[in-house]
Amino acid sequence: MASEIQTAQFDSKAFLETLTSRPGVYRMLDGEGKLLYVGKAKDLKRRVSSYFTRSLNMRVQSMVSQIKGIEVTVTHTEAEALILENTLIKSLKPRYNILLRDDKSYPYIYLSSDQQFPRLTWHRGAKSGGGRYFGPYPNIGSMRENLRLLQKLFPVRQCEDGFFRNRSRPCLQYQIKRCSAPCVGLITEEDYQQDVQDAVLFLEGKAAQVIDNLIERMDQASAQLAFEQAARYRDQIAVLRRIQEKQYVSGERGDLDILAAAVKGGVACVQLFFIRAGRNLGNKVFFPKTPDGAEEKSVLSAFMAQYYIGKEVPPGVIASAMPDDAELLMEVLAEQAGRRVYITDRVRSDRMRWLQMAQQNANLALDARLASKAGLRARLDALQQALDLDEIPVRMECFDISHTGGEQTVASCVVFDDQGAVKSDYRRFNIEGITPGDDYAAMDQVLSRRYNRIQVEEGRLPDILFIDGGKGQLSAAASALEELGVSGVTLVGVAKGADRKPGLEQLFLFGQQAPIILPSNSPALHLIQQIRDEAHRFAITGHRQRRRRSRKTSVLEEIAGIGPKRRQRLLRQFGGLQELARAGVDDLSRVEGISRRLAQQIYEAFHGDE
Repeated sequence: MASEIQTAQFDSKAFLETLTSRPGVYRMLDGEGKLLYVGKAKDLKRRVSSYFTRSLNMRVQSMVSQIKGIEVTVTHTEAEALILENTLIKSLKPRYNILLRDDKSYPYIYLSSDQQFPRLTWHRGAKSGGGRYFGPYPNIGSMRENLRLLQKLFPVRQCEDGFFRNRSRPCLQYQIKRCSAPCVGLITEEDYQQDVQDAVLFLEGKAAQVIDNLIERMDQASAQLAFEQAARYRDQIAVLRRIQEKQYVSGERGDLDILAAAVKGGVACVQLFFIRAGRNLGNKVFFPKTPDGAEEKSVLSAFMAQYYIGKEVPPGVIASAMPDDAELLMEVLAEQAGRRVYITDRVRSDRMRWLQMAQQNANLALDARLASKAGLRARLDALQQALDLDEIPVRMECFDISHTGGEQTVASCVVFDDQGAVKSDYRRFNIEGITPGDDYAAMDQVLSRRYNRIQVEEGRLPDILFIDGGKGQLSAAASALEELGVSGVTLVGVAKGADRKPGLEQLFLFGQQAPIILPSNSPALHLIQQIRDEAHRFAITGHRQRRRRSRKTSVLEEIAGIGPKRRQRLLRQFGGLQELARAGVDDLSRVEGISRRLAQQIYEAFHGDE
């Protein structure tokens, strides 16, 4: 090991003359001996000299100006340097390194193997006992949710062995149908092992096989007139279909991590999705501490090294951007795992869809992080300026109308204040007694009902009332408020701009002829869009529910190409119409006799108004 710390002005030229060209780790220190940065290098001399011989960005320039000494540790290989760098970053937490704060062990689902009636429970820590471990899960909540679902599907015991051996009557878990009570002989060993085997198949990602087995047992039970048992199998099928819809990666049957990073406003976010045996076990979000100017590649590179070195790593990692040291990372992780580990950002088909989902989640989580109370305050300040208001608005309400050809019209009202959405104050209104499709009459009715009640109950009026629409809807709203004697409310119509593209909205302030057009990056416009979109979502959801309740025939009967046999097959596969309505196109197209095109038609029949 060679080292040198200088308290005077750092003489980089003299230091570099004696520096080796071998692999190693370098540590940069300030005048007080505090650590600024830890880095690794295949060639120490070339890497360290680059800080003093080329143009640098502002962040690195600031760091270099503080250097008063550099320590180096020479290693045999670059892989050893990567491992040492990771250890030093975790233990010393240098100011200018990207820091990941996540040293927790992850939970697993554990199935014992040395008992007559195996136990299914959870485990965290070293895998010291016999049996099988399934996971890891991103957090204890995700693991418990999966364990709870397994209890409902396959009632395998979870109790401690001491508790199990000393039972003389069934416990509460049996009463709530979460255990089959093998402790007191209420289930045969053969039937119990069947439940254990089904649970293992499910945890291995073979839910489709379990569903096929359950369908066969359901048909047999029905033929034997054991309708209660058949109903239990039907319910198991429905729950499995729902889990499969949420958790399975189409076409994926291996272990995989999906990583996506987003960097904005000096904040970085990494989304990690856990795919095990083809099942999506959930995701975890990280906000690593990053220096100014950090980029997506550097964030992912630091994250992978700090997260995976010393931990269990799956055979594959799909990333939103390829780290510069990907080859070195794969070498180190493969040696650690004792098998090949690949990292890639080049994917297609289903894997591309999942990577895009991870990227979307990273962007949304980052936006939510940035949209803190301070961020909302900035939006409200911008809104006050944009609408030329005397005071910052504290309460805002927005209305929207939803119907299909005038059928089952529903109006929504959403409420926002200086803390964000106030969902407890949201309201929906079923619109009756108007000409079908008359949005003006619908707006008049909903505003009359809403504010008449507020006045009677002495509720609070909004500072701003947003109407989804242009001058016509705005005039209808103004007439309704005038009829009620409501004053002091700023009325704003939010009309879609050219081609109905977001960012081109026109704002009509009641009493003004010319519309207000805000820049697409305006914080005020972003707030208005958020409120308008929430009102739209809330109205559509209510309309869809009301329309479904009004139908007297099955949705399937209205779809061309779905005859009695296909209807029966679909309902059997999904365990009923309610579960069928939850299914996606991929799930539907897996059913025998249902093409991709027909699956799309079925999906649109249930979700066409979304």
